Amino acid sequence: MIDTIIVSGGNIQKDFALDFLRKNSRMAGRENLCLIAADKGLEFFMTAGEKEGFLPDLAVGDFDSISEKGRKYLLRIPGLEICRLKPEKDDSDTQSAVMTAIRRGSREIAILGATGSRLDHVLANIGLLSLGKELGAEIILADPCNYITLVESGTVLERSRQFGKYVSFFPMGGDVTGLTLRGFRYPLNGHHLTAADSGLTVSNEFSEEKACVTYESGTLFMIMSRD
Repeated sequence: MIDTIIVSGGNIQKDFALDFLRKNSRMAGRENLCLIAADKGLEFFMTAGEKEGFLPDLAVGDFDSISEKGRKYLLRIPGLEICRLKPEKDDSDTQSAVMTAIRRGSREIAILGATGSRLDHVLANIGLLSLGKELGAEIILADPCNYITLVESGTVLERSRQFGKYVSFFPMGGDVTGLTLRGFRYPLNGHHLTAADSGLTVSNEFSEEKACVTYESGTLFMIMSRD
């Protein structure tokens, strides 16, 4: 169950983000869900979140990319904890927010605003999936068209809970050996998946109510996609 939602500064579709917040607030109970604004992500709360009763519990960043209005808003949110970072740092504001959440005990973290036109930022955010795994936390990147996370061997996916029609798999940081897909339209049996042939595992679909993913070694990430 998601216990922390980080709103970052990438592209955010307001209706999707608000719906995601509502759904996870109901599931976790608002008192058990931590909301973090990572730098420019603060402006989502200012322009949309506050109207729906969503205020960040923590704001993390150097705040060099927010507007003057956003800086004033930062100072008037009741009870907001602010973690100010130096502009000259070795990680992104989003990564700092993730590290802060993990240090405080979060184990399942969703990030909104992690995708957009800056591909370098998108790749850095995808790298956070591995960081989370190393530190014992599951990281999810979500936008209106994509749901991205790492998949452990033995994971069972349910068609009734899928995010969009398509399911794609990619190796991260090296090959994935012995990849077996069951319950999919395009099954695999013991395949050695490399980055060079990952087109093989793009745009798969469920063929059964439950589908299983197993592999022998490596790190596998999954993207569930909508058109």
